[in-house]
Amino acid sequence: MKSNTQLVSAGRHPERFAGVVNTPIFRASTILADSMAEWDAMKRARAADQVGASTYGRFGTPTTHALEEAVAAIEGGYRSLVYPSGLAAIATVLTALLAAGDHVLVPDSAYSPTRTFLMQVLARYDVEVTCYDPLVACGIDTLMRPNTRVVYVESPGSETFEIQDVPAIAAVAHAQGAVVVMDNTWGTPLFFKPFEHGVDVSIQAATKYIVGHSDAMLGIATCTRETWLKVKQATYDMGQTAGPDEIYLALRGLRTMGVRLQQHGASGLRIAQWLEDQPDVEVVLHPGLPSHPGHVLWKRDFTGACGLFAIVLRTRSQKALTAFVDALQHFGLGVSWGGYESLAIPFTPGKSHVGARWPYQGLALRLHVGLEDTEDLIDDLRHGFEALQRVQSVAEESYA
Repeated sequence: MKSNTQLVSAGRHPERFAGVVNTPIFRASTILADSMAEWDAMKRARAADQVGASTYGRFGTPTTHALEEAVAAIEGGYRSLVYPSGLAAIATVLTALLAAGDHVLVPDSAYSPTRTFLMQVLARYDVEVTCYDPLVACGIDTLMRPNTRVVYVESPGSETFEIQDVPAIAAVAHAQGAVVVMDNTWGTPLFFKPFEHGVDVSIQAATKYIVGHSDAMLGIATCTRETWLKVKQATYDMGQTAGPDEIYLALRGLRTMGVRLQQHGASGLRIAQWLEDQPDVEVVLHPGLPSHPGHVLWKRDFTGACGLFAIVLRTRSQKALTAFVDALQHFGLGVSWGGYESLAIPFTPGKSHVGARWPYQGLALRLHVGLEDTEDLIDDLRHGFEALQRVQSVAEESYA
């Protein structure tokens, strides 16, 4: 099936629910059996890792299993598990695959809570953590140790948008017995197929484009057959579970993700192109632009772009940056992304990036382009630049 057909069909079984199109919301803790024989059969099915088998709400309900089945099919993995947030998925997967004395490699450009979890939580349990330049590619061989168990990748990088050579990194990692874990939230299950590029566990912050409406927190980890049992066991051991209402919202969002991403991607690229021509912009960091340092790799490995990218302004004035952001009406000031609304948030690269270089001089903003009309969003940014220029003009007059 093509991707949009998969989005509509995967994990959906109306025949099981009296013809109801959407899998119903099952709010359940206790799951009853009619007899001891049925109870024993339920326990055997769960012990045998049968899809959809459950003896308790924490192990999933038909609502849970519908989303897990759908995402595994679309992303191309063996099985998926659902978590209460993207970070919960990341933390559980890393805990499942690492033990005391192990070594993990994580790129400087990764989502900062990922690095924080590794360096402030797992490091306390004698896990060695090394941050690496995301552009190292097959040169990661020089960073591998005999005890390296996990190589973490995130492409493009959170905020700074470096494109990693995931197949090259995966080849080195696998040759030395390590597992590759990827945060694939930017690529989504549609634009980057992790398991075709050597990834062993792919993580989605489903809060973003899968839910798509800024109203639910959720994470999903999709595994290969080889990594599945470890990740599943850690998930159950840590009591990780997600609420049925959030899962239902993710299922609903999944069905329209394809058409939403078409507009996110097209609008994002159009605005990125416009921003490249603005005199107050030092650089636009959008992998879909030919000017992006990772554009060739992005074009090789990805089939599209979402609405998230960054810009660096020429100004170093915090007052000018504040004026720019405060003038925006359609771009809200807030964290997260992937919803229908546009967002803008300043960030400071280099503060926590140890190895990766940041060659730009101005102040940086991460933009998420939502589903508003593109021309309205461009007008909004134009007003921001006008406000920025007014502040700069006043500063120049005061200096004179």
